[in-house]
Amino acid sequence: MDVTPPPQAAPSAAAAITLESIRKQYPDGTVAVDSLDLHIAPGELVVLIGPSGCGKSTVLRMVNRLIEPSAGRILLDGTDITSGDPVTLRRRIGYVIQHVGLFPHQSVRANVGTVPRLLGWSRRAARARVDELLELVGLPPGQYGDRYPGELSGGQRQRVGVARALAADPLVLLMDEPFSAVDPIVRGRLQDEFRRLQAEVRKTIVLVTHDLDEAVRLGDRIAVLSEGGRLEQYATPDELLRAPATEFVREFVGADRGVRRLAVAPITAELLAPRRPEDSSELPEVPIGASRYDALAAMLTAGVDAVVVTGDADKPLGRLTRDTLFA
Repeated sequence: MDVTPPPQAAPSAAAAITLESIRKQYPDGTVAVDSLDLHIAPGELVVLIGPSGCGKSTVLRMVNRLIEPSAGRILLDGTDITSGDPVTLRRRIGYVIQHVGLFPHQSVRANVGTVPRLLGWSRRAARARVDELLELVGLPPGQYGDRYPGELSGGQRQRVGVARALAADPLVLLMDEPFSAVDPIVRGRLQDEFRRLQAEVRKTIVLVTHDLDEAVRLGDRIAVLSEGGRLEQYATPDELLRAPATEFVREFVGADRGVRRLAVAPITAELLAPRRPEDSSELPEVPIGASRYDALAAMLTAGVDAVVVTGDADKPLGRLTRDTLFA
């Protein structure tokens, strides 16, 4: 008998992920991850970043048990995942990899519907869910559903991979360098689309990347790992760039971290000075809550050293100067 979950039902709650003293040691003695503790709140997007060989992809694969930890516990909403069937676990976790891994001889619609079919959804329910997700990732099903992966661009294939990972409404989404195989322009567009998508679906996401700009752009929090999976800092993008916790982190984020921080630090009321009478005609306007980078761009475009910050109904709130951008 078909098990037919309603495809339009409210999404399942996102799950917390907790890593408790996780260790991975291989038979030759190599320690990939050593005693890592990490907590990821439900609905949070956490980025794992660090140099090659720091164990970030190993951590990701331990969460869905493609690799078994040597010691420690991994909890999914408080339940130790090592106590159950790994295949059942993986059907509750979406997984997106660098080269997508679509089935080349199946249509886009069939690729996205893989997990619902395995879970016994009826054909009607699975098709409705697939069409819903293709719309969500910007690939109208009437136009793309019957195409094959070889007929799509790299960016489109990556979107299909994200849709497939979300098809059975997983509790958790794991992403291993999902955008690194496409060119920089397409990567930027995919990142923007993914930010929009996450704002809508609010899944718990663990994303591995080697790209600091991507980490800062996408992450709610960033975990910086060094060799052996050692956690150097776990912080919001703003905090990471403003106050690196160790010398390793300071070197990793680079000397230009102040400029990077402008893109993630919002304009707040505390930064504003009173407006001057002549400001309205001389200075460009930027809304409160916009990034400090937006304010700097407006200043540079207009050739001025300040902007007027506006609130509701474009009401002027105050004056923001270039000197306060880096505060």
